[in-house]
Amino acid sequence: MKMKYWKKLTHKQQDNIITAALEDNVDYHKNISLGIPVSKLDQNVFYEHASFLKDTPLLRAYVQNPNHIGCHTLGHSESFFKGTQKLESEVIELLSVDVLGAGVESCDGYIASGGTEANIEAAWIYRNYFIEEFGAAHNEIALISSADTHYSVDKAANLLYLRSYRVAVDEVTRSIVPSILDDTIQKAAGEGIKYFIVISNMGTTMFGSVDDPDLYVEYLGNYNLQYKIHIDGAFGGFIFPLSCPGNKINFTNPHISSVTLDAHKMLQAPYGTGIFIVRKGLMQYVCTKEARYVNGMDITLSGSRSGTNAIAVWMILFTYGPYGWLEKINKLLYRTKWLCGHLDAIGVDYYRHPDMNIVAVRAVYISKDLAEKYGLVPDTHEGEPAWYKIVVMDHVDIDSLQEFIAEISEAQVKFASGVKHEK
Repeated sequence: MKMKYWKKLTHKQQDNIITAALEDNVDYHKNISLGIPVSKLDQNVFYEHASFLKDTPLLRAYVQNPNHIGCHTLGHSESFFKGTQKLESEVIELLSVDVLGAGVESCDGYIASGGTEANIEAAWIYRNYFIEEFGAAHNEIALISSADTHYSVDKAANLLYLRSYRVAVDEVTRSIVPSILDDTIQKAAGEGIKYFIVISNMGTTMFGSVDDPDLYVEYLGNYNLQYKIHIDGAFGGFIFPLSCPGNKINFTNPHISSVTLDAHKMLQAPYGTGIFIVRKGLMQYVCTKEARYVNGMDITLSGSRSGTNAIAVWMILFTYGPYGWLEKINKLLYRTKWLCGHLDAIGVDYYRHPDMNIVAVRAVYISKDLAEKYGLVPDTHEGEPAWYKIVVMDHVDIDSLQEFIAEISEAQVKFASGVKHEK
């Protein structure tokens, strides 16, 4: 793996860089800053002189409370927090180039509140793009995605007043059915849709399945329809690019315009840490010109954002480096493969994408008691589920999986002998 920016740094090196960034931010004790509607965390509650803070740069950042409003890859930003904003820009550039195959300084982006916000940001940009560049009416623009796509697409459709079309997937492979995609596009076009916002998945939340975005390119192209493709890599974005090297679900594909990543999943950053990355020239379509008091304007959905979450992502990436991260995901993939091998041995039906660490087991094999004991997540909480998923993360070790396999195996023996488990 040839990386331009991503490398491993020691704790001391990270501490020095973060300390310098914090020192480059506003110092409320040294500078007169009468107009900033923010300050450090309340010192009556969060004591800033605790001795342990000297060894914990992330906690020092929390106390200093940097505001990362705006998008710092575009140029002008609030100068009061320029030190830590630079670290956020470094994260966006590293992920764009070294993980997602973009050209140097060819992307913009920011640390969002999560994958949901990042997906809505993409839909917002492309809705406005079609309106401004093509004179599109709202009722001529629609979202299109697979049936397994995250519900954030439905939120985006509701908030942006757009129609949404879902394309059925094959029950076994979880892949989009081409003939149904073609039918769906024809149906939408017949209902007056001329512009499509495509949400293509890099690891669905329930199955870990991966869409082929070029299917959309082919079938939308057959009808000469305008489209923009956004990749929802909220789950798979920190595993699939490394577990499946040479894949084209990234910025090397000229049809892909933006990507969502979610650092509070695989990367184990604090919750509320999503990432939105988009090719340059597109973020401006959601510039809120009314935010004139914000230096550089505001073109994010969330507005004011904690800079500490950006620093957390920066620290995780540089603590592991690319090879350390590859070792980590390979460990998880090994455990996932081990689990699937044992499910095969006892005849339990499941779905798993070979480059992902999610295993969806058909619910017919899982009793309610077993699901509750092992914290399995169903595909629905309304009515009877069809699937339960297992996500192999750091805390899911072989011992835990072995215990689960023993119980599900025993349940299968009882079921085969006529003793039915309770659904």
